Amino acid sequence: MMLATVRRLSLRWRVAAAFGLGLALVMTVLGVATWNLTTGYMLDQREQSTARQSEVNVDLVDKALAEESDNLDDLLTGLASGPDSSILLSRPDGWLTSGRQIEPTVIPAALLDSARNGIAARQRFTADGIPVLAIATPVGGDSIYVELYPLLELDRTFRYLSILLITGTVVAALFGAALGAWTSKRALRPLAVLRGAASRVARGDLTTRLPHQNDPDLAPLATSFNTTTEQLEQRVRRDKRFAADVSHELRSPLTTMVNATEVMVRRQDTMHPTARKALGLLGSELHRFQRMVVDLLEISRADQGDEGPVELVDLGALVRNVLDSREDSGAHVEIDQETPLVSADRRRIDRVVTNLLDNADRYGGGAVAVTVRRHGDQARIEVDDAGSGVPPALRERIFERFARGLHSGRRDRDTGSGLGLAIVADHVHRHGGTVWVEDRPGGGARFVVELPEAAT
Repeated sequence: MMLATVRRLSLRWRVAAAFGLGLALVMTVLGVATWNLTTGYMLDQREQSTARQSEVNVDLVDKALAEESDNLDDLLTGLASGPDSSILLSRPDGWLTSGRQIEPTVIPAALLDSARNGIAARQRFTADGIPVLAIATPVGGDSIYVELYPLLELDRTFRYLSILLITGTVVAALFGAALGAWTSKRALRPLAVLRGAASRVARGDLTTRLPHQNDPDLAPLATSFNTTTEQLEQRVRRDKRFAADVSHELRSPLTTMVNATEVMVRRQDTMHPTARKALGLLGSELHRFQRMVVDLLEISRADQGDEGPVELVDLGALVRNVLDSREDSGAHVEIDQETPLVSADRRRIDRVVTNLLDNADRYGGGAVAVTVRRHGDQARIEVDDAGSGVPPALRERIFERFARGLHSGRRDRDTGSGLGLAIVADHVHRHGGTVWVEDRPGGGARFVVELPEAAT
């Protein structure tokens, strides 16, 4: 799970995490080394000073025991170095204590056993909640002198040092993560620029170029990208120009063929039935071919940036004009009382509405309703048809060029060129709008066009 989470992190955050963990590891090693060296040195110094003090005290106690002095209690009291220190003297007849009173039973047995064997020993432990350093020394042949030196100051110093080292490690890790994030951001900035340029190219802006790079590692990448984009732009321009030229050159002979076919159709009663059938097929294909050429010319003009004049367009009036120009348009029209205005090329929006109505006639059983209304800050056109609807899997594909969806196998007079909805999508997107198809309540398809409403 942890590995999968790390893999899902972006490169920037992986670099930041690596910096943070690396610096934390270095600081941990340094902290442990500092702790061991510092605490070891301070403990060694403390043990040496207490050992020297204990030797002096042991000499005094040993001398008093040898002289069988009656002031042994006063001597032990005077030897106590502070309120938290304790002195215990084990004699055959019991224990003598001075300083901070503690029970002799808290003294580790191993420490006393070592002293009974004639070997001076020392040990750190906690006596009644206070850390102490105990030194046990044999005196007078049958007695044991035990002195407990408090380590409160040393313990506080160790606690402060540990907090300082831990805090320093955490701060260093955070600083390393911040440094890694900043460094990776600067290092990945050229990739962000490249990603943005590639996104603009993917959206169709083939004029995008990367700026010149002085970095020897980035210069080849920028040069390669710019060269590829320039070649792609030239190729697309050649293809567009070729399509436009071919479509334009086809108009004249195509018009001649259509006119000749119409003449033959008017005289088809004198033809053999087989010839009339062939003439009907020829006429159907010629009309479909003619619509395709017109659509190709429309797309070629759009691809070449042939923009018309932009003006304020009353969508309600435009839709009514389109519907009035069509024969047998039985669609129900619903237009807001205050029809929305858009800044647009009137010819292109007219073509959008016309193509949507043509699509409904050819594939959707005819348009049953056309609605123009506001939707937030957008102007919306809805065209409902009486067909069977568009399957969800095809709702994006039908806006591609030469896509006819479920009717791709048809080849009759009423079959479209597969470019009508592609022209709709292109014109709408050029005006900053969106187009999609959804289910109509009650059955059928609803084609929706949204355009930014003009500021008034």
